[in-house]
Amino acid sequence: MKTLKLYLHYVSINIRCMMQYKTSFLLTATGQFLVTFSVFLGILFMFQRFSKVEGFSYSEVLLCCSVMLLEFSLAEMTARGFDTFSGMVRSGDFDRILVRPQNEIVQVLGSKFELTRIGRMIQAVVMFVYGILKSDVAWNLSKLCTLCFMLIGGTIVFSALFLIYAALCFFTLDGLEFMNVFTDGAREFGKYPIGIYGKKMLLFTTFVIPYALIQYYPLLYILNRRSSIFYMFLPLAACWFLIPALLFWKFGVRHYKSSGS
Repeated sequence: MKTLKLYLHYVSINIRCMMQYKTSFLLTATGQFLVTFSVFLGILFMFQRFSKVEGFSYSEVLLCCSVMLLEFSLAEMTARGFDTFSGMVRSGDFDRILVRPQNEIVQVLGSKFELTRIGRMIQAVVMFVYGILKSDVAWNLSKLCTLCFMLIGGTIVFSALFLIYAALCFFTLDGLEFMNVFTDGAREFGKYPIGIYGKKMLLFTTFVIPYALIQYYPLLYILNRRSSIFYMFLPLAACWFLIPALLFWKFGVRHYKSSGS
């Protein structure tokens, strides 16, 4: 409870700082909305030429894309501190964090809260609502719970990837760009159900980096392509990915050597 209170205090500080420049905040959030709008246009133009993609219709792909985008946006909003962690290591600011009597992860998380990502989230919600209106999904309590589990699991998986990205900075002093393949790249190829990329990709995203657990399998349940309630809880099972990410972070902290100030 004390840790949560501290994190919320950090968040409130970040929000108050951003609200000092309201015009800048609104323009940035609007820019985020417009940039991600191109994602919707790309899907729209493709389906003007093809009626289905591996059996998935336009509305079904929109549902898939919007949920993935919302998961990524939530993670980027809350875990932005990890994404910019390399600057903290290079400047030596992480030294100050280590001498404070508080959890270092909470302090890094609270160092950056990107509220402007709400522009992407609004875009995702608009796409999701449009997808619902165009689809034939019969929503019930179990499917609504599945959707909530997808958002929780997806936010945790992407946050864990940002945590791994930050932990690499202990050894390189700078973030490695190849990690963008697993964050921004996942957001891009996650626009479509992962099953369309073949069995090898499906296996990789099931047992290595569990994108399929937060996107493909629960989507099949929502679309009535799978009836087992087991698929409903798979997004929560994806939370296991946070464990190796935390262990790698702890390993990096133990081997951290100050870069000076």
